[in-house]
Amino acid sequence: MSSLVWIELDADSPDHNLDELRRCNDFKGLHCAVVKSNAYGHGIMEMLPLLGNADWLAVNSLDEGIELRAAGEKRPVLLLGHVPLDRIREARQADLRFIVCNFETLQAIRELPPSEKKVLLHIKVETGTWRQGVLPEDAVAMASEIAGMHGATLDGIYTHFANIEDTLSHQYAEMQLEVFQGVLEDLKQEGLTPPVIHTACTAAAILFSKTHFSMIRTGIGLYGLWPSRETRLSAESSGCRIPELKPVLSWKTRIVQIKEVPAGSYIGYGGTHRTTRNSRIAVLPVGYADGYGRSLGNTGWVLVSGNRAPVLGRVCMNLCMVDITDVPGTHLEDEVILLGRSGNEEITAELLGQWMGTINYEVVTGISSLLPRLLVKGG
Repeated sequence: MSSLVWIELDADSPDHNLDELRRCNDFKGLHCAVVKSNAYGHGIMEMLPLLGNADWLAVNSLDEGIELRAAGEKRPVLLLGHVPLDRIREARQADLRFIVCNFETLQAIRELPPSEKKVLLHIKVETGTWRQGVLPEDAVAMASEIAGMHGATLDGIYTHFANIEDTLSHQYAEMQLEVFQGVLEDLKQEGLTPPVIHTACTAAAILFSKTHFSMIRTGIGLYGLWPSRETRLSAESSGCRIPELKPVLSWKTRIVQIKEVPAGSYIGYGGTHRTTRNSRIAVLPVGYADGYGRSLGNTGWVLVSGNRAPVLGRVCMNLCMVDITDVPGTHLEDEVILLGRSGNEEITAELLGQWMGTINYEVVTGISSLLPRLLVKGG
């Protein structure tokens, strides 16, 4: 390994995780793997061949979808973000499904030049997240308008839960589901029910079979991470099947310098750490530019030969320092674990998130896309 900082992806884990999520409630429908934001930081091109059990893929932007098509991806691809009105033609040409929640989008579709290809649309219904989404009372009008258009097809309808992960009470999610089901009933009465109906994120896929409909969309779970501690507790208390999720990603680096530092020395910018003993300090070539948060300074630790080594001083843009005084036999260019397992010790994305004051989602998606992603077998 010539790189000094790199990501390793367990090639067997993604499909394993998809299968585990399917088995939670014996789901038999379509499974959409969400690979937006560089596959949650894992590397979208590296993850694609590891998701053979996914029926669909979902990304956020048009450019991400076009990238998948350029890579030869043939499966249905759903764009979850807004498609610029002047680029709808590109989405049609690439056979990309995309969401609609603005009537202006429909007008832009009408103005497209004729084509043998149709625009495949998924109405997103606003049920309480107050992000993207058409109001429930306008959903039937939008579906009717799409049904009357020559160049478009209503391929699906969906919503997204606002508060299903971070709570042990799911009353708000139940309310959202009730609103969505009301829209489905209205569409049914008008003969406008689309073929693909989806609401379930990872947490919903695990906890509530009634959210599954014809397709589930799983993001964080397919990477082997739980959406939250509350999701896990809810699953354990409900008696539903607990999926065995295996983290896909490990993050590693190497020691680039070892130095003996006298007691009373100030480490790093601002002198935020002062050694209380003669110390052995290792310099690591990773910093906040790589996604290793500045807040980890004087808080987190790394793993060196299966031993904990605390981060000393502020994390710099491209470097950080760790204390290896109590890790004998350490040498220049020894491997260091930033996220992952070494011996009996493990640093999880959840633990890193606690140290950084954030969640596991932000930890993994924040890892620099410039770092190499390597596929490994068997963890």
